[in-house]
Amino acid sequence: MILYTLRCSHDHHFEEWFSNSAEYDSKKEAGELKCPECGDVQVAKAIMAPKVAKAAAAPAPACMPGGGGCGGCAFAGQH
Repeated sequence: MILYTLRCSHDHHFEEWFSNSAEYDSKKEAGELKCPECGDVQVAKAIMAPKVAKAAAAPAPACMPGGGGCGGCAFAGQH
């Protein structure tokens, strides 16, 4: 599924879900996309910022079983 932000010729913005980009193209070509605010069928994709998930921080290394730390490694005092 793809969520597009769409904009009509009256500058109303709205979102709509599509199965894929080809579904958007076919609905646009058929005139099936309509602004929910004014009913305008002159609709196009609006500029969107991608949503990117933040990377999780890596856990600190554990030098000894159980995560106790050895005190003598390069990560001494950091785990």
